Amino acid sequence: MFGIVRPCTHRLSEGLKAEWMAHLCGLCLALRSDHGQFARIVTNYDGLIVSVLTEAQTERIPAQRRTAGPCPLRAMRTAPVARGEGARLAAAVSLVLASAKVRDHVADRDGLLARRPVAAAARRVAAGWDRAGARTGAQLGFDTALLVDAVDRQTGIELLAGPGTPLLTVTEPTETATAAAFAHTAVLAGKPQNAEPLAEAGRLFGRLAHLLDAVEDQEADAASGAWNPLTVTGTSRAEARRLCDDALRGVRLALRDAEFADDKLAHVLLAHELRRSVDRAFATDVCSHQGGGLLTEAGHPSGTRPTGSFGPPPGNPYAPTGPSGPFGPPPEPPRDRRGLILGCLVWAGLACTCQMCCGTFDDPWSHQRREGLCSKCDCGDCCDACDCCSNCGDCCDGCDCCGCDCSC
Repeated sequence: MFGIVRPCTHRLSEGLKAEWMAHLCGLCLALRSDHGQFARIVTNYDGLIVSVLTEAQTERIPAQRRTAGPCPLRAMRTAPVARGEGARLAAAVSLVLASAKVRDHVADRDGLLARRPVAAAARRVAAGWDRAGARTGAQLGFDTALLVDAVDRQTGIELLAGPGTPLLTVTEPTETATAAAFAHTAVLAGKPQNAEPLAEAGRLFGRLAHLLDAVEDQEADAASGAWNPLTVTGTSRAEARRLCDDALRGVRLALRDAEFADDKLAHVLLAHELRRSVDRAFATDVCSHQGGGLLTEAGHPSGTRPTGSFGPPPGNPYAPTGPSGPFGPPPEPPRDRRGLILGCLVWAGLACTCQMCCGTFDDPWSHQRREGLCSKCDCGDCCDACDCCSNCGDCCDGCDCCGCDCSC
């Protein structure tokens, strides 16, 4: 899973969390339905924003949801998922942009892609994704050639770039691609008046995606000798941060000019979570899963032992001073436990998904309900207390705590 907008689900209200998962699962299932199981590998957090924007511009109808079967990401539970043209457009865009990402890694000879047989296979997969995205795009009236052309221009621009080249020259192809995708959500929603402001929001979102990727990868690229726009153009991180902050303000202003039927989730993702993405990339917003205190190299608070999602709380519950008190009977051990081998298999399945990080799940052995690691995050802000974003109205003006100038 990749993408720059990666909200910890504990920061979302229950309703918004369900909506976010509905769009994420809807994108995944749209990829499977239109392009086969393997295409689900390109499911990403940013692609679902296209689905969110499409739905935000229309009145909700029952046909926009369907019940999906059990999935490991949802702890093998069913759930309502988004369906329709927004999810399909998100799938087409995700395929084409994932193809571009693969070709970029091939050009940079990253990891195994430095080997010719692997690189050749990756190119064939990328070409197949281009064709698949084009087919779905054509059915939706969206010309994915705009995205492919932007990707092709990116390679040429990078070859010509050097010290002194404006950084925005390098980010322009990405901006053009995301602007086209965002603008087409207005066409699908039947709101052509929204095309211009959403294109502007998409252009700036693409700029942020490109810049944050460069910031996060700069050290690794320097170590491996890979191409990085900040290093090649000689742009400082301070200048990159300034450009990111300008883009954040531009996204919020553009969203104000668009007409939405229900923009709660879109506002949270593109106004608040996008800001956190910038802070995270520049290491000004650290999510501590243990909350408070210094962290050791292992990520646990200093002077304490790990507080994992499994196992009993510290201390012996059967001791006289345990939770049952000095005279009460000891608590009964959990019943209906899985065996060691079956429990380990279920644990392995959960470990391969995001469920153990940001979500809730059943303990592999005891079946007890557990909260993911992100439930212990110390990364909320004062807007969480006033529930500012889950009940959008004029609440940001009332509590004056968001500092985002978005007026909800």
